[in-house]
Amino acid sequence: MSRSETHSCGKRPLQRPLVPPRLRPGDTIGIAAPASPFDSEQFNLGVGLLETAGFKVLVPQNLFLKNGYLAGTDSQRAELFMNLVTDPVVKAILCARGGYGSMRILPLIDYGCIREKPKVVVGYSDVTALLAALYSRCGLVTFHGPVVAGLPGLDEQSLAALMSAIAGPATVDISAPQGETVCPGSGTGPVLAGNLTTLCHLIGTPYMPPTQGHLLLLEDRGEAPYRVDRMLSQLRLAGCLETIAGLAFGSFDDCGQPYELSRIFADHFSDRRFPVLTGLDVGHGKRNLTIPIGIKATLDADRRRLTYHHPATSE
Repeated sequence: MSRSETHSCGKRPLQRPLVPPRLRPGDTIGIAAPASPFDSEQFNLGVGLLETAGFKVLVPQNLFLKNGYLAGTDSQRAELFMNLVTDPVVKAILCARGGYGSMRILPLIDYGCIREKPKVVVGYSDVTALLAALYSRCGLVTFHGPVVAGLPGLDEQSLAALMSAIAGPATVDISAPQGETVCPGSGTGPVLAGNLTTLCHLIGTPYMPPTQGHLLLLEDRGEAPYRVDRMLSQLRLAGCLETIAGLAFGSFDDCGQPYELSRIFADHFSDRRFPVLTGLDVGHGKRNLTIPIGIKATLDADRRRLTYHHPATSE
């Protein structure tokens, strides 16, 4: 491992993956709000979709708190999350929304308790900070997938993929038929998926997982092309890309014209020794497929496919 990899992209050695129990029909899903407030109408529609899928939904009393651009104070948001962790009735935790604020609660999380009570945790965008910390500190397999308030705006395949990943025995296997092979080949390793901006903000903190040997999957929204370029440069200069097994890109909605992003990706990665693929339906698009974090997979850039080796939940 290079010096930059050790000091910038994860100081803590990863623990053995901690696979959470699989959801069963009738299980209770608890809703957390680690980041920003959310639209109540869209949230209620999202809760309805989870109930229609056969689950009970626990909506904590303090879920609707507001503290400026945050869904309550840091201590309130962290306490709400930990209450769901320790509640024996709750079998999975889905986040209400991203936005901003998840990284502020990371020092307030009881990671030892989470190791003792592993549960399915789902979110994306700003929730990347929480998922990364749980993986780095606990080895917990988490899920980069839809938030509750975003469920009504997604297609049926996104909801089906979420249910399959957290409540089914099948392994995740997704393709990118419209994607671009930036660098050919295939690579195998555990997947680390997340929002590009949020992961960059974790570099140099004790919560950034090591990227060595991982398949890195990145997505973002609303960033100008030069900002995408700048963040990829930061990952490279911090050593986060030196020893990865492969790199995939999800959706980059509102990030400039496709040809601009293609040029940026080619500039950075066309001559790399690991596979690089774009176009996976992961992130802020209308289709947001659920991706387990911490489970081994193979990225085949030539076939434009990401194939997991094992289910992400246990019996």
